[in-house]
Amino acid sequence: MATAGSLQKNLQNGTAPEGEEDVQAAQAAAERLAEIPADLMTKCAGCGALIVTKDWLRDLKVCPRCNFHTRIGARERIALLADENSFGEWDAELGSRDPLTFDGYEAKKTASQIKTGLKDSCVIGGARLEGRAVALGATDFAFMGGSMGSVFGEKVTLLLERALENKTPAIMVSSSGGARMQEGLLSLMQMAKTSAAVARLQDGGWPFISVLTDPSTGGVQASFASLGDLLIAEPGALIGFTGARVIEQNLKIKLPKGFQSAEFQMEHGHLDMIVPRAKLKETIGQVLGLLLN
Repeated sequence: MATAGSLQKNLQNGTAPEGEEDVQAAQAAAERLAEIPADLMTKCAGCGALIVTKDWLRDLKVCPRCNFHTRIGARERIALLADENSFGEWDAELGSRDPLTFDGYEAKKTASQIKTGLKDSCVIGGARLEGRAVALGATDFAFMGGSMGSVFGEKVTLLLERALENKTPAIMVSSSGGARMQEGLLSLMQMAKTSAAVARLQDGGWPFISVLTDPSTGGVQASFASLGDLLIAEPGALIGFTGARVIEQNLKIKLPKGFQSAEFQMEHGHLDMIVPRAKLKETIGQVLGLLLN
């Protein structure tokens, strides 16, 4: 009679077992294999380790071995920070148009909307965080790289203006490749628009907390995302204006390894703190308590 190992090998190679007992054993082995969920294990994108998926989800998609923080969507981010059932979305119906009739733009937007369930790359709303009222927003990298178009900029501006109107702090979590090229100058204008809104909130005496996740780059990082009263990053986040290769080719210099990592930025005074995902809500709650009490 064949061993279980040889039966499994035969099944994988497509080789037929011999004898009635072997056939029955092969069928039983096939049934056992079919019972194993396809998503039982998840491969870490950082170190390549195999992690039990339920443990990975329990740990908020952070690898227990290398601490790699997998990107998460805007709604996941909001669920992580907002108190349960406290988030009320604002302006969910807003969607970008195609002012330049840019080739392929409508198809890309539609594909991103189907993929993420969002109208655009930014989600904003009112919420409570550790019992305190806040204006909370997050971007979704899965929607065209979290790019900032006219609707993205409008939503960030509305978030900051309503925080000032409602006398609450504002929290914005960024994960973006920068300005949306398909909207041209209308996209670039959002840099000044959102930066001015940050200034008005700060002049009104209410804090703006900017959370930088992987990646926080381009026009988003060059505008409102770097203007927070407190700049917090997740471990390992890529933070910078443009890519290392572009900088090296233009300036003809060799840059330090990992110079755009959150850890490098922290070491050189560009961040206030690096906070693991599991501690982010607690940390922001403590900071708000110190600033507002």
